[in-house]
Amino acid sequence: MTSHVPNEARVIPPLRPQATRPQATRPQAARPQATRPGARPAASPVPPERRPPAAREPLWRDLVGDVLRRERLEQERTLKEVAEAARISMPYLSEVERGRKEASSEVLAAAAGALGLGLGDLLARAQGELVRLTSRHTGPGAGRGASGARFDGMCLAA
Repeated sequence: MTSHVPNEARVIPPLRPQATRPQATRPQAARPQATRPGARPAASPVPPERRPPAAREPLWRDLVGDVLRRERLEQERTLKEVAEAARISMPYLSEVERGRKEASSEVLAAAAGALGLGLGDLLARAQGELVRLTSRHTGPGAGRGASGARFDGMCLAA
């Protein structure tokens, strides 16, 4: 005979920290702190709402969608024409172009093929756009490791 433990609900912690509201606190009397001679007082931390916004790295799906849309418009083709040639739905292609959907490699290859591009061409153009955008935020020497070597590779995960 085995012992049976009833199912118990477990609380799973949230993936993102929840925003906390500042709680009203009573002012406390300032305590004298011992400082060593010549030491600077500690800087008070900057509250999150006063920090400058961090530069957001572009998402891969946005970059690929931009390349698809730019190529389609350069060819002066409609969304309907490209979607029919790629054998994917027009609303889905629209969402891929707008960066709303994370398309599979098969869908990307079909859309690229309908535009006369190979999958490698599409991804290389998206990588070029990524390098251009991220070097703008990080300055010269971006994309270089600690050794100073430049990396021209691309890594995709599905």
